[in-house]
Amino acid sequence: MAEILSLREAIDRFVRNGDTVALEGFTHLIPTAAAHEIIRQDKKDLTLVRMTPDLVYDLLIGAGCAKKLIFSWGGNPGVGSLHRLRDAVEKQWPQPLEIEEHSHADLANAYVAGASGLPFAVLRAYLGSDLPKVNPMIKFIDCPFSGEKLAAVPSVRPDVTVIHAQKADRKGNVLISGILGVQKEAALAAKRCIVTVEEIVDDLQAPMNSCVLPTWALTAVCLVPGGAHPSYAHGYYERDNRFYQAWDPIARSRETFTAWIDEFIRGTADFSAFQAKLAAQQEAK
Repeated sequence: MAEILSLREAIDRFVRNGDTVALEGFTHLIPTAAAHEIIRQDKKDLTLVRMTPDLVYDLLIGAGCAKKLIFSWGGNPGVGSLHRLRDAVEKQWPQPLEIEEHSHADLANAYVAGASGLPFAVLRAYLGSDLPKVNPMIKFIDCPFSGEKLAAVPSVRPDVTVIHAQKADRKGNVLISGILGVQKEAALAAKRCIVTVEEIVDDLQAPMNSCVLPTWALTAVCLVPGGAHPSYAHGYYERDNRFYQAWDPIARSRETFTAWIDEFIRGTADFSAFQAKLAAQQEAK
């Protein structure tokens, strides 16, 4: 059953050094606030899993939290490269980063297999692709019924999954609205699941066929309004495109990146303090 906790307490109790951690959310509902708190608490040696690593993982990698990245695409969407990711892979700064690259369909199926309690996922893919040459975890098997050659990949079973959602009720049931990525599958595949939400309400008032994660499938629910910024939360706020653009020069050099996280993340008590400091900077401009 999910406990309603502060984000600080949830990260302290449920994210441990050396864990495999998935922070999921597709286009919107990206759990930025949780990534900040992982940095504040200086979690180390994490294996990070995400279908589309973007700014949240650029932050975690550059802050020295990660030893490995399992992913299916990486970049600053609409802008360009993730400079901290590239620096870690190409020049081992701030430490070496092992990478394991998959396709979107592959990683999505791996989450489904993990949520289903299966050891691996099977999909019709990769024939003619060069990706298996650089990822030895992609194997090929023969279908026992048709003889067709299929791809197989290990299931993803995180120690901790972190997602952001619109709202939870006071029992810890969570409603996700809008575009769904693999949040449901990632939550169900994990040993522990932390959900940050925009608000906690008495009744979810969930529309028919909406995605509701039940309290028994979750570990902690944390009230963090705005916790997906700079991505958007459907029905609450829009995507902050200017922040994605501004991130490129911040992350481009080690010095500007380190100065930024020291001021805005390590130098703030929590995500609300980060939001206030960021707003003050933007007003000053």
